[in-house]
Amino acid sequence: MSENLTDPASTSAWFDNVFAGAPLMAIMRGTGIERAVKLATTAWDLGIDSVEVTIQTPDDVLALREVARLGEERGKIVGAGTIVSAEQIAIAVAAGARYLVSPGLDARVVLECQSRGVPILPGVSTPSEVQLAANLGLGWLKAFPAQWLGTDWFKHIRGPFPQVRFVATGGLDASNAQSFLDAGVRVAAVGSALEDPAQLDRLAALLSPTLRG
Repeated sequence: MSENLTDPASTSAWFDNVFAGAPLMAIMRGTGIERAVKLATTAWDLGIDSVEVTIQTPDDVLALREVARLGEERGKIVGAGTIVSAEQIAIAVAAGARYLVSPGLDARVVLECQSRGVPILPGVSTPSEVQLAANLGLGWLKAFPAQWLGTDWFKHIRGPFPQVRFVATGGLDASNAQSFLDAGVRVAAVGSALEDPAQLDRLAALLSPTLRG
């Protein structure tokens, strides 16, 4: 990593900057290299700055490496998802990931990322997990699975944890992303919606500064 992000406050500021330009991020899961490149290019062309490639197989790591290479050429940030063990951290960073995403909250993974200066976005779904993450110094969290949690979850969680910013992941597309953003989510993550031509114009509208207000 080029940034010195061992300080949690610096990591939160880093995510603030990464997600400042767009309220959407893109997720590629098990797509293979060619499809991952196509989806990432679609996302970037729409105006989505941040792309996440999940890594669960060796082929996924190859896809991450290629998407990260292309992202660097375009000045875009690429992350690695489904980080469930500390051993994956070095693999993801070596493949070009600038930040990591986990489906759940594992303090060992968080602390290892912090010691390495690697931004980490762990998944949470309960107040207890949000509280633990906040006590670990994390200001940005992934709420997963967002569709199952529902928009009201975010409205309620903002009361005790107003300082935490959320990326909503799981079951989001052009039909419901705006409702999660309206509920206080800072970033909505979409995946298969990027392969549906009928949704692309609606996703582009969510990225319009005028329409976002």
